[in-house]
Amino acid sequence: MPLRHAFCVPNGVTGRATLLLILGVLAAPSLRAEYIVLRTGLRLHVTGYQLVGDKYRLQMTGGKLEVAAADVAAIEPEDVFTPSPAAAAPAAAQPLYRDLVEAAAKRYNVDADLITSVIAVESNFDPKAVSRKNARGLMQLLPETAAQLGVKNIDDPAENIDAGTRYLRDLLQKYNNDVALALAAYNAGTEKVQLYGRVPPFAETISYVKRVKRGYEKSKSQAPAKAPAPPGPVAAATPPRTSQSQ
Repeated sequence: MPLRHAFCVPNGVTGRATLLLILGVLAAPSLRAEYIVLRTGLRLHVTGYQLVGDKYRLQMTGGKLEVAAADVAAIEPEDVFTPSPAAAAPAAAQPLYRDLVEAAAKRYNVDADLITSVIAVESNFDPKAVSRKNARGLMQLLPETAAQLGVKNIDDPAENIDAGTRYLRDLLQKYNNDVALALAAYNAGTEKVQLYGRVPPFAETISYVKRVKRGYEKSKSQAPAKAPAPPGPVAAATPPRTSQSQ
């Protein structure tokens, strides 16, 4: 029996465990990958799960894990943006926004390839992308964050890229050009980075940082090396980015 969404109600399972089981079954058709959110705040990225008695048996990359059903606070779908059938691959889509990226890169002194790598992971170059937390556009800005950044039309590629790059610039300055910490804060929020003093131990954030850095490093390996520009002045304040906050 495949582990993913293979549910049955064992004898003696009642109350909260049964409710969680029913919710899992109802949600199953629309899920591709999930996060099991524990009451401690830890988020586990799973490819399948099964309720056995009063425990969840989780299928994860590299192995299996059992957790008590009472310790599970929520089961959430993973945000995965894929190109529509008519859309081109990301490498071919980049020129559509390259001029906007280059302009923002020059304006805020941020590497254009880093901006492009963030866009690729955040929205897969879909200007109409909307996450389950209502982050919107190419760089996945929340409406409240966009408002603080002076964005009038969050779905406009030019405004979205400009504001997202400005925020990324602020994070790079905040963390002394530590790209990993800046990306972690872009994904999980500055509060989480401050709390842990490093990339937060959340599967989503760790994966996000790795994916963006991998794309960034790949773009650098395929192009002539460029001398880094000196950092600009430190921004007075950094508005919160919470599109993927844990």
